[in-house]
This record gives sequence, structure tokens and C-alpha cells, in this order.
Amino acid sequence: MSQPTLDCPPGTPAPESDGASLWRIHRETIIRVLRYAAVSLVATATSTLSLGVMVGLMGFSAVWSNVAATAIGTIPSFELNRRWVWKRTDQRSMLRQVVPFCALSLAGLVVSTVAVGVVSSYTSGWSRLDHTLAVEFANLAAYGSLWIVQYQLLNRFLFAGQARASSFTGDDQTTHSSPGSRPPMLTSTGQAATTTGMRYHDGTR
Repeated sequence: MSQPTLDCPPGTPAPESDGASLWRIHRETIIRVLRYAAVSLVATATSTLSLGVMVGLMGFSAVWSNVAATAIGTIPSFELNRRWVWKRTDQRSMLRQVVPFCALSLAGLVVSTVAVGVVSSYTSGWSRLDHTLAVEFANLAAYGSLWIVQYQLLNRFLFAGQARASSFTGDDQTTHSSPGSRPPMLTSTGQAATTTGMRYHDGTR
């Protein structure tokens, strides 16, 4: 027995599936999170590589190497997040963007430095390879714990202005009348009447 089908009136778009509807509603957020994750991978790879070189090859102190590696990774993280993830093209603000972003990096640095210091002391008697891997794991775990918190702060405060304003460009501009303009007149049939052929003089047509 065949099941009844729902016929849509001509010109009516077919209903969207749940997945397509969710994608349409949350498309901007999903893309932003994916780009933010990609930038985090770039910054983490930069910091981890720098840390590995300084600790594993050069034999520097793990704590001070972590400080330098974090500073190196902050540079691409700031620029990519600002320009690519949140689409900020205006001039960067030292007080509203650079300083708070560096403060977030400093918070991550404090957490990661404590973690790296503890792990470095515990694994000081290990081989250089195992010691280096343990230090890098501690660094990754510390920054991973702050990943979601940093995203919320960047999205709501540091880079929110232009990203939200850009959502109101394009077709929305054509739906709003310019200041001082009068709405179109409606005829009895509900159609907008133009002023062509309609002239008013002394209150008469």
C-alpha cells in the first residue's frame, strides 16, 4: 500500500531536511569554529616545533624555551584569527585587540609553563627523546584546556564588531528605505502604485 505524498503548490520550495536546516542556520558559526581550529593547529605546530628545537636540539631550559615558543606562536595566531577567522579588515587596536590577546596568551603561558615545569622535573632522568615528548605533551594539554574559553572571549569581545556587522550587508540593504523616503502607496488591489500619471495639485488629482 503506497503512502500518501504531500504535494507542494507550484513555486513553493521543497522543505529542507533537519541537517540542511541546521547547516543554514549555524553555517557562519560552524565555518568560524573550523577556521579557528585550523589556526590553533598552525599556532600549536609553530610553538611545538620551536619548543622541540630549543629543548631537544639546543638543550635549552624547558621553562624558558616554552616562554619563547609561546611568543613565537602568538604572532601567526593573532593575525590569522583576526583576518581569516573573524574577517577583521579594519586597523588593529592596541588596547582592544593586541593587549587582550597577549593577555590571553600570557594566561596560557602561565598554565603551560607550570605544567611543563612539573613534567620536566619529573622526567629529568629520562632519555632526551622521552623527556622532549613529555614536555611537548604537557604543553599541548595545557593549551587544549584553554581552547574553548579563548574562542568565546575572541568571539564575544575582541573580534566581534565587524564580524557581526558583516552579516547585515548585501540583500538586506535593498529591503530598507533610505532616511526621509516615503513608503509606496497601495491600490485597492494591494499593488504598489507609482507616481507616474498621478499628480496632485491643491489637493485634487
